[in-house]
Amino acid sequence: MRRPDAGAAGAFPLRLTTEYVDSVMTWPFPKRDPFEEEFVVVGGRRNSLRDVYDFLMRAPWSTGICAVIGVFSAVNVLFGEGYVLTGGVTGTRPGSFLDAFFFSVQTLGTLGYGAMYPQSLAAHILVTIEVVTGIFLIALVTGFTFSKFSNVRARIQFAEHAALSPFNRVPTLMFRVGNERRSRVIDARIHATLSRLERTAEGVPFYRMIDLDLERSRIPNLARSWTVFHKVNQNSPLHGLSPEDLAAIEAEITILVVGLDETSSQTLHAQTRYDHRQIAWGARHADLLSELPDGRVRVDLTRFHDLVPTSPATDFPYPKAQEGS
Repeated sequence: MRRPDAGAAGAFPLRLTTEYVDSVMTWPFPKRDPFEEEFVVVGGRRNSLRDVYDFLMRAPWSTGICAVIGVFSAVNVLFGEGYVLTGGVTGTRPGSFLDAFFFSVQTLGTLGYGAMYPQSLAAHILVTIEVVTGIFLIALVTGFTFSKFSNVRARIQFAEHAALSPFNRVPTLMFRVGNERRSRVIDARIHATLSRLERTAEGVPFYRMIDLDLERSRIPNLARSWTVFHKVNQNSPLHGLSPEDLAAIEAEITILVVGLDETSSQTLHAQTRYDHRQIAWGARHADLLSELPDGRVRVDLTRFHDLVPTSPATDFPYPKAQEGS
Protein backbone atom coordinates (compact mmCIF):
# COMPACT_ATOMS: atom_id res chain seq x y z
CA MET A 1 0.00 0.00 0.00
CA ARG A 2 1.47 3.33 -1.02
CA ARG A 3 1.49 5.89 1.77
CA PRO A 4 1.52 9.65 1.34
CA ASP A 5 4.74 11.50 1.93
CA ALA A 6 4.96 12.88 5.44
CA GLY A 7 6.54 16.07 4.20
CA ALA A 8 9.38 17.93 5.86
CA ALA A 9 10.96 16.64 9.04
CA GLY A 10 8.93 17.56 12.07
CA ALA A 11 6.00 18.79 9.97
CA PHE A 12 2.51 17.33 9.97
CA PRO A 13 1.31 14.82 7.40
CA LEU A 14 -1.58 15.89 5.22
CA ARG A 15 -4.05 13.66 7.07
CA LEU A 16 -3.53 15.25 10.48
CA THR A 17 -6.92 16.28 11.72
CA THR A 18 -8.84 16.93 14.90
CA GLU A 19 -12.27 16.42 13.33
CA TYR A 20 -14.22 13.35 12.30
CA VAL A 21 -14.07 12.43 8.63
CA ASP A 22 -16.59 10.68 6.41
CA SER A 23 -14.15 8.30 4.76
CA VAL A 24 -14.33 4.59 5.42
CA MET A 25 -11.43 2.32 6.25
CA THR A 26 -10.71 -0.13 3.45
CA TRP A 27 -8.18 -2.84 2.89
CA PRO A 28 -7.06 -3.09 -0.77
CA PHE A 29 -6.75 -6.64 -2.06
CA PRO A 30 -4.43 -8.14 -3.00
CA LYS A 31 -1.94 -6.33 -0.80
CA ARG A 32 1.48 -5.62 -2.23
CA ASP A 33 4.49 -6.73 -0.31
CA PRO A 34 5.99 -3.48 1.04
CA PHE A 35 9.45 -5.04 0.96
CA GLU A 36 9.35 -5.51 -2.82
CA GLU A 37 8.59 -1.91 -3.76
CA GLU A 38 12.10 -0.45 -3.51
CA PHE A 39 14.33 -3.39 -4.44
CA VAL A 40 15.51 -4.42 -7.90
CA VAL A 41 17.16 -7.85 -7.87
CA VAL A 42 19.90 -8.40 -10.45
CA GLY A 43 21.55 -11.75 -11.10
CA GLY A 44 19.08 -13.88 -9.18
CA ARG A 45 18.16 -17.33 -10.42
CA ARG A 46 14.95 -17.47 -12.40
CA ASN A 47 12.71 -20.27 -11.18
CA SER A 48 9.45 -19.19 -12.76
CA LEU A 49 8.06 -22.70 -13.27
CA ARG A 50 9.05 -23.78 -9.78
CA ASP A 51 7.18 -20.86 -8.24
CA VAL A 52 3.87 -21.36 -10.05
CA TYR A 53 2.22 -22.82 -6.96
CA ASP A 54 3.48 -20.00 -4.75
CA PHE A 55 2.29 -17.43 -7.30
CA LEU A 56 -1.19 -18.97 -7.53
CA MET A 57 -1.53 -19.20 -3.76
CA ARG A 58 -0.65 -15.52 -3.35
CA ALA A 59 -2.71 -14.35 -6.31
CA PRO A 60 -6.41 -13.42 -6.01
CA TRP A 61 -9.10 -15.95 -6.88
CA SER A 62 -9.70 -14.34 -10.28
CA THR A 63 -6.12 -15.08 -11.34
CA GLY A 64 -6.37 -18.69 -10.20
CA ILE A 65 -9.67 -19.26 -12.02
CA CYS A 66 -8.26 -17.74 -15.22
CA ALA A 67 -5.18 -19.97 -14.92
CA VAL A 68 -7.33 -23.11 -14.56
CA ILE A 69 -9.52 -22.15 -17.53
CA GLY A 70 -6.44 -21.34 -19.60
CA VAL A 71 -4.75 -24.69 -18.89
CA PHE A 72 -7.99 -26.61 -19.51
CA SER A 73 -8.50 -24.86 -22.85
CA ALA A 74 -4.87 -25.31 -23.92
CA VAL A 75 -4.95 -29.06 -23.17
CA ASN A 76 -8.16 -29.53 -25.16
CA VAL A 77 -6.78 -27.51 -28.08
CA LEU A 78 -3.65 -29.70 -28.09
CA PHE A 79 -5.56 -32.99 -28.03
CA GLY A 80 -8.15 -31.63 -30.47
CA GLU A 81 -5.39 -31.02 -32.99
CA GLY A 82 -4.17 -34.54 -32.33
CA TYR A 83 -7.58 -36.03 -33.09
CA VAL A 84 -7.79 -34.01 -36.33
CA LEU A 85 -4.40 -35.37 -37.44
CA THR A 86 -5.02 -39.00 -36.45
CA GLY A 87 -8.72 -39.23 -37.27
CA GLY A 88 -10.52 -42.43 -36.30
CA VAL A 89 -13.18 -40.78 -34.11
CA THR A 90 -16.70 -41.84 -35.04
CA GLY A 91 -19.33 -39.12 -35.02
CA THR A 92 -16.99 -36.28 -36.02
CA ARG A 93 -16.81 -34.59 -39.37
CA PRO A 94 -13.56 -35.23 -41.25
CA GLY A 95 -11.06 -32.44 -40.60
CA SER A 96 -13.41 -30.59 -38.21
CA PHE A 97 -11.39 -29.05 -35.38
CA LEU A 98 -14.53 -28.06 -33.44
CA ASP A 99 -15.80 -31.65 -33.38
CA ALA A 100 -12.37 -32.88 -32.30
CA PHE A 101 -12.11 -30.15 -29.66
CA PHE A 102 -15.48 -30.97 -28.08
CA PHE A 103 -14.68 -34.68 -28.19
CA SER A 104 -11.53 -33.85 -26.25
CA VAL A 105 -13.60 -31.89 -23.73
CA GLN A 106 -15.90 -34.88 -23.22
CA THR A 107 -12.94 -37.23 -22.85
CA LEU A 108 -11.06 -34.98 -20.41
CA GLY A 109 -14.22 -34.49 -18.36
CA THR A 110 -15.08 -38.24 -18.53
CA LEU A 111 -18.56 -37.39 -19.84
CA GLY A 112 -18.97 -39.95 -22.64
CA TYR A 113 -22.27 -39.02 -24.27
CA GLY A 114 -21.84 -41.84 -26.82
CA ALA A 115 -22.32 -39.72 -29.95
CA MET A 116 -18.56 -39.57 -30.53
CA TYR A 117 -16.11 -42.36 -29.68
CA PRO A 118 -12.67 -43.59 -30.84
CA GLN A 119 -12.47 -46.34 -33.41
CA SER A 120 -8.90 -46.48 -34.76
CA LEU A 121 -5.83 -47.62 -32.79
CA ALA A 122 -4.26 -44.13 -32.95
CA ALA A 123 -7.42 -42.54 -31.58
CA HIS A 124 -7.57 -45.11 -28.74
CA ILE A 125 -3.95 -44.39 -27.82
CA LEU A 126 -4.57 -40.64 -27.84
CA VAL A 127 -7.70 -41.06 -25.68
CA THR A 128 -5.69 -43.13 -23.19
CA ILE A 129 -3.02 -40.43 -22.95
CA GLU A 130 -5.68 -37.74 -22.48
CA VAL A 131 -7.47 -39.70 -19.75
CA VAL A 132 -4.21 -40.08 -17.79
CA THR A 133 -3.49 -36.37 -18.32
CA GLY A 134 -7.00 -35.51 -17.13
CA ILE A 135 -6.54 -37.50 -13.92
CA PHE A 136 -3.46 -35.47 -13.05
CA LEU A 137 -5.11 -32.16 -14.00
CA ILE A 138 -8.20 -32.87 -11.90
CA ALA A 139 -6.00 -33.83 -8.94
CA LEU A 140 -3.95 -30.63 -9.30
CA VAL A 141 -7.01 -28.39 -9.62
CA THR A 142 -8.70 -30.10 -6.66
CA GLY A 143 -5.61 -29.70 -4.49
CA PHE A 144 -5.17 -26.07 -5.52
CA THR A 145 -8.82 -25.27 -4.81
CA PHE A 146 -8.72 -26.93 -1.39
CA SER A 147 -5.46 -25.17 -0.49
CA LYS A 148 -6.88 -21.85 -1.64
CA PHE A 149 -10.03 -22.26 0.45
CA SER A 150 -8.20 -23.50 3.54
CA ASN A 151 -5.53 -20.79 3.41
CA VAL A 152 -6.65 -17.98 5.72
CA ARG A 153 -5.29 -14.56 4.83
CA ALA A 154 -4.46 -12.14 7.59
CA ARG A 155 -6.67 -9.08 7.18
CA ILE A 156 -4.49 -6.94 9.44
CA GLN A 157 -4.25 -3.23 8.78
CA PHE A 158 -1.58 -0.79 9.91
CA ALA A 159 -2.03 2.96 10.30
CA GLU A 160 -0.55 5.03 7.49
CA HIS A 161 1.86 6.77 9.89
CA ALA A 162 3.65 5.99 13.10
CA ALA A 163 3.39 8.75 15.71
CA LEU A 164 6.01 10.14 18.07
CA SER A 165 4.95 12.39 20.94
CA PRO A 166 5.10 12.62 24.75
CA PHE A 167 3.05 10.01 26.61
CA ASN A 168 3.08 10.40 30.38
CA ARG A 169 5.83 12.98 29.80
CA VAL A 170 8.07 10.47 28.03
CA PRO A 171 8.63 10.66 24.24
CA THR A 172 6.91 7.57 22.88
CA LEU A 173 6.80 6.00 19.45
CA MET A 174 3.31 4.66 18.70
CA PHE A 175 1.97 2.23 16.09
CA ARG A 176 -1.67 1.40 15.43
CA VAL A 177 -2.69 -2.10 14.32
CA GLY A 178 -6.21 -3.16 13.32
CA ASN A 179 -8.04 -6.37 12.50
CA GLU A 180 -10.53 -6.17 9.64
CA ARG A 181 -12.24 -9.47 10.34
CA ARG A 182 -15.05 -9.90 12.85
CA SER A 183 -13.19 -12.87 14.30
CA ARG A 184 -10.38 -12.19 16.72
CA VAL A 185 -6.67 -12.94 16.49
CA ILE A 186 -5.81 -14.98 19.57
CA ASP A 187 -2.51 -14.45 21.42
CA ALA A 188 -1.45 -11.64 19.08
CA ARG A 189 2.25 -10.81 19.27
CA ILE A 190 4.03 -7.86 17.73
CA HIS A 191 7.70 -7.26 16.99
CA ALA A 192 9.27 -3.93 16.01
CA THR A 193 12.74 -3.69 14.47
CA LEU A 194 14.73 -0.57 13.66
CA SER A 195 16.98 -0.69 10.60
CA ARG A 196 19.57 2.06 10.34
CA LEU A 197 22.62 2.89 8.26
CA GLU A 198 25.96 2.63 10.03
CA ARG A 199 29.61 2.66 9.00
CA THR A 200 32.36 0.42 10.26
CA ALA A 201 35.74 1.66 11.46
CA GLU A 202 36.96 0.96 7.92
CA GLY A 203 34.27 3.23 6.47
CA VAL A 204 32.16 0.39 5.03
CA PRO A 205 28.41 1.19 5.12
CA PHE A 206 26.00 -1.49 6.33
CA TYR A 207 22.48 -1.69 7.73
CA ARG A 208 22.10 -2.76 11.35
CA MET A 209 18.83 -4.16 12.69
CA ILE A 210 17.93 -3.45 16.33
CA ASP A 211 14.88 -4.78 18.16
CA LEU A 212 12.74 -2.13 19.83
CA ASP A 213 11.49 -2.83 23.34
CA LEU A 214 7.71 -2.48 23.45
CA GLU A 215 5.65 -1.58 26.49
CA ARG A 216 3.41 -4.53 25.65
CA SER A 217 4.36 -6.98 22.91
CA ARG A 218 1.38 -9.37 23.13
CA ILE A 219 -2.31 -9.28 23.97
CA PRO A 220 -4.80 -12.12 24.58
CA ASN A 221 -6.84 -11.22 21.49
CA LEU A 222 -6.77 -8.58 18.77
CA ALA A 223 -10.24 -7.35 17.83
CA ARG A 224 -10.51 -4.02 16.02
CA SER A 225 -7.60 -1.83 17.12
CA TRP A 226 -4.40 -1.98 19.15
CA THR A 227 -1.95 0.87 19.78
CA VAL A 228 1.59 -0.27 20.53
CA PHE A 229 4.08 1.88 22.48
CA HIS A 230 7.86 2.13 22.47
CA LYS A 231 9.32 4.52 25.06
CA VAL A 232 12.17 6.63 23.70
CA ASN A 233 14.30 6.68 26.84
CA GLN A 234 18.01 6.17 27.49
CA ASN A 235 17.72 2.51 26.53
CA SER A 236 16.10 3.25 23.16
CA PRO A 237 18.20 3.43 19.96
CA LEU A 238 16.04 6.45 19.02
CA HIS A 239 16.99 8.43 22.15
CA GLY A 240 18.33 11.89 21.40
CA LEU A 241 17.64 11.68 17.67
CA SER A 242 15.80 14.33 15.65
CA PRO A 243 13.89 13.95 12.37
CA GLU A 244 17.02 15.10 10.55
CA ASP A 245 19.07 12.41 12.34
CA LEU A 246 16.62 9.71 11.30
CA ALA A 247 16.83 10.88 7.70
CA ALA A 248 20.63 10.85 7.80
CA ILE A 249 20.78 7.24 9.00
CA GLU A 250 17.93 6.17 6.67
CA ALA A 251 15.95 4.88 9.62
CA GLU A 252 13.24 2.35 8.88
CA ILE A 253 10.99 0.46 11.30
CA THR A 254 9.60 -2.97 10.43
CA ILE A 255 6.48 -4.21 12.22
CA LEU A 256 5.50 -7.90 12.38
CA VAL A 257 2.26 -9.22 13.86
CA VAL A 258 1.73 -12.94 14.51
CA GLY A 259 -1.33 -14.60 16.02
CA LEU A 260 -3.85 -17.43 15.85
CA ASP A 261 -7.11 -17.07 13.94
CA GLU A 262 -9.93 -18.13 16.29
CA THR A 263 -12.12 -19.45 13.43
CA SER A 264 -9.64 -21.68 11.59
CA SER A 265 -7.00 -22.11 14.33
CA GLN A 266 -4.34 -21.21 11.75
CA THR A 267 -1.37 -18.99 12.41
CA LEU A 268 -1.69 -15.53 10.86
CA HIS A 269 1.07 -13.04 10.19
CA ALA A 270 1.27 -9.57 8.67
CA GLN A 271 4.00 -7.00 8.36
CA THR A 272 4.64 -3.46 7.23
CA ARG A 273 7.33 -0.84 7.51
CA TYR A 274 7.66 2.86 8.23
CA ASP A 275 10.57 4.92 6.96
CA HIS A 276 11.65 8.16 8.61
CA ARG A 277 9.21 10.18 6.46
CA GLN A 278 6.25 8.20 7.78
CA ILE A 279 6.85 9.07 11.42
CA ALA A 280 4.66 11.99 12.53
CA TRP A 281 6.55 14.01 15.15
CA GLY A 282 4.38 15.80 17.69
CA ALA A 283 1.22 13.81 17.02
CA ARG A 284 -0.73 10.87 18.38
CA HIS A 285 -3.30 8.53 16.90
CA ALA A 286 -6.88 9.80 17.06
CA ASP A 287 -9.23 8.23 19.58
CA LEU A 288 -11.53 5.57 18.19
CA LEU A 289 -13.69 4.87 21.24
CA SER A 290 -16.61 6.92 22.48
CA GLU A 291 -19.56 6.14 24.73
CA LEU A 292 -23.09 6.09 23.32
CA PRO A 293 -26.13 7.34 25.30
CA ASP A 294 -27.24 3.76 25.97
CA GLY A 295 -23.90 2.90 27.56
CA ARG A 296 -22.42 0.95 24.68
CA VAL A 297 -18.97 1.77 23.30
CA ARG A 298 -18.70 3.11 19.75
CA VAL A 299 -15.62 2.18 17.70
CA ASP A 300 -15.14 4.71 14.90
CA LEU A 301 -12.90 3.03 12.33
CA THR A 302 -13.17 6.02 10.00
CA ARG A 303 -10.50 7.62 12.21
CA PHE A 304 -8.16 4.66 12.08
CA HIS A 305 -5.47 6.54 10.09
CA ASP A 306 -6.09 9.99 11.58
CA LEU A 307 -3.58 11.81 13.77
CA VAL A 308 -4.12 14.48 16.40
CA PRO A 309 -1.41 17.11 17.07
CA THR A 310 0.13 17.38 20.51
CA SER A 311 1.57 20.46 22.21
CA PRO A 312 5.33 21.14 21.97
CA ALA A 313 7.32 20.78 25.18
CA THR A 314 10.71 22.05 26.28
CA ASP A 315 12.38 18.67 25.80
CA PHE A 316 10.22 17.76 22.80
CA PRO A 317 9.77 20.82 20.52
CA TYR A 318 7.44 19.15 18.05
CA PRO A 319 5.46 19.86 16.02
CA LYS A 320 7.63 22.68 14.78
CA ALA A 321 5.97 25.75 13.37
CA GLN A 322 6.09 26.07 9.61
CA GLU A 323 8.36 28.75 8.17
CA GLY A 324 6.52 31.94 7.47
CA SER A 325 3.60 31.00 9.75
